[in-house]
Amino acid sequence: MTAELVRGQNHPLSQARLEIRVSAGKPIVAVATIGDEQGKVRDTERVAHPGAPTLSGLEVPRQAAAAHRLAVDLDAMPDTAHRVHVLLALPTGAGGPSRFGAVAAPFVAVTGLDGTELASFTLTGLEAETAVVALELYRRQGAWKVRAVGQGYAGGLAELFADQGLPQAQQLAGAIDDAVAQGLARSVAPPPRTAGGERARQAAAPTPGPDHAGTPYGAQAPQGTTAAHPGYPAGTGPTDPSTPTDPTDPAGPSALIQPSVPAGGPIDYNHPRRRNSAPPPPPPAAPVATPGGPARPVAGDATGWSMDERLYNQVWGMFEDLARTAAAYRSAVDFAESRMDKELEAVLSDPRSRIGGQADAAREAARARHDRLVDEARQAFDRDVAQLAAETDVVEPALPPAYARWDNPVWHGYRVPMEMPMALRLGELHLPESAELRIPMLVRLPLERGLWIDSGRAGSSDGVLRDAHDLRRLAMEAAVAHVARLLAVHPAGEFTVYVIDPAGSGAQTLVPLVQSGVLAAPPAIGAAGVTDVLGTLTRRVDLVQMAVRGGAADALPPGFDTSQNLVVVNDFPHGFDDRAVTQLRYLADEGPDVGVHLMMVADREDAAAYGPLLDPLWRSLLRLTPGPDDHLADPWVGHAWTYEPSLVPPGSQVLQQVLDQVAAARTKHR
Repeated sequence: MTAELVRGQNHPLSQARLEIRVSAGKPIVAVATIGDEQGKVRDTERVAHPGAPTLSGLEVPRQAAAAHRLAVDLDAMPDTAHRVHVLLALPTGAGGPSRFGAVAAPFVAVTGLDGTELASFTLTGLEAETAVVALELYRRQGAWKVRAVGQGYAGGLAELFADQGLPQAQQLAGAIDDAVAQGLARSVAPPPRTAGGERARQAAAPTPGPDHAGTPYGAQAPQGTTAAHPGYPAGTGPTDPSTPTDPTDPAGPSALIQPSVPAGGPIDYNHPRRRNSAPPPPPPAAPVATPGGPARPVAGDATGWSMDERLYNQVWGMFEDLARTAAAYRSAVDFAESRMDKELEAVLSDPRSRIGGQADAAREAARARHDRLVDEARQAFDRDVAQLAAETDVVEPALPPAYARWDNPVWHGYRVPMEMPMALRLGELHLPESAELRIPMLVRLPLERGLWIDSGRAGSSDGVLRDAHDLRRLAMEAAVAHVARLLAVHPAGEFTVYVIDPAGSGAQTLVPLVQSGVLAAPPAIGAAGVTDVLGTLTRRVDLVQMAVRGGAADALPPGFDTSQNLVVVNDFPHGFDDRAVTQLRYLADEGPDVGVHLMMVADREDAAAYGPLLDPLWRSLLRLTPGPDDHLADPWVGHAWTYEPSLVPPGSQVLQQVLDQVAAARTKHR
């Protein structure tokens, strides 16, 4: 079964000999680098590029083309190879597009030698970048995995190589440009394709953060904010990468050349994998309020195969729009201040103009220019925010339960779903320049990272003003709201929740989950309870991993629980010994790949006695807070976004009503 990856998502590789197939709308350059455990490339001899296409276990194309095949043999990699990065770049000086935002979203697929697709990734959301890290193959505990990266660089290969630690970055980028220029004439456009029986290409919104990151995204827990965002399930590519390699081709799998087409001939950008299906219905037309004015917002005004997917893409399009308009405003203000400082410095540097009316006039003129620039920037920002606010007013009421706030009327008509959800709302995001505009924070499901609900004083902006017990209670309330939503958006029997509460400190907050009967078992208390739950889940991870690696997924024991599992850990590290801590780290690292997820409610300072031992655990989780806090960053410009959790309104009975329906469906399913 093919895994369609999103930014930050990984997938195990069951084969050592692979092909990486790339398709795009214009000729691009394919490069691969071999890095150490930190992903650093030590010298040019670890870079496969058009001028030197072959390394041990790796071969890349010799020219720029609209379709590529890279040959990879993981068993032939040197022992020092821990990470292999697949890079894509636009050729320079060829009269073609100068940025990835001007070409069709590149499509990358990892396949076996027989053409069987193992994983794929569509690089949406690129704009000014001219080079991008598409995929990463990495070695972990003796096994190889692939991760979708999608990190772009506006400075091209030179900037990308420098970021990977290559000392000769500029020189190597120049050598690649020369090699590409020599063979560019042999690269031609892909042939026209008919649209019969294939889905039309989607132009989905780009992929943040907060996991997303992967991140989803997030500034504290994610590993690199450029890949933290959940991603979008859109696929594109003008050619069919599933065409098997011709074994008689003397140039090898990396020398696929497309036949030529007449200049200016049409190119049909169809999804390279999906066949025998009608194109997705177009998004609803957005009527124009007034001639020449902004379009009136419409819920679902984005591409997608379902309304849920359209709304998902639209929400993250709104997030990106707000991020960009805020970045433009801040940049304009910085420019105005910098120019005013320079003008004032010029006045003060001339002794003849330091005093008198001439100096005062120059100062007033500099300040007036500064104020005019700031006012113009603010007007543009306010105009964009007003448009986004109007869109939010339309989108919020149309959201399905998985995406909606707890006070949304959609919950009053809630029914246990029959299909697996696409994403989940964890809270809201906003910026200080527009605190009234809230963007839903959606993460893709199944969760690719565990969650950490911070119960410490640094867990929210007002944490220092609250009592420690009050903070722990608020953190558990947030955790219960997240658990209830996860249970509510999954079909009956497809999501199982365990709770570990060694000291019983969360008993009162857990009452809605316990009394409704939605938990797999009563909350585990004491050392014996901790050992029992963690042992059960650890054995489950081991068993599924062995079955998958051995190609015997159908040989699992009869009655084996195939649902997604979540374990909620309260009051960590109290009541956890060294063995339990090791098991938690194991579940955080290996559990998501086999359907076991971790949610911790803890104060990091409480675990300080363990020293740096627990740092990898905290870094592997997405940190959330029980109150407003500006700890999350977006993957484009690094804004510090304020996060607020999605909580049940005080006095509302919606949570209990939803849990009762979940429990009833769970009982019927059994």
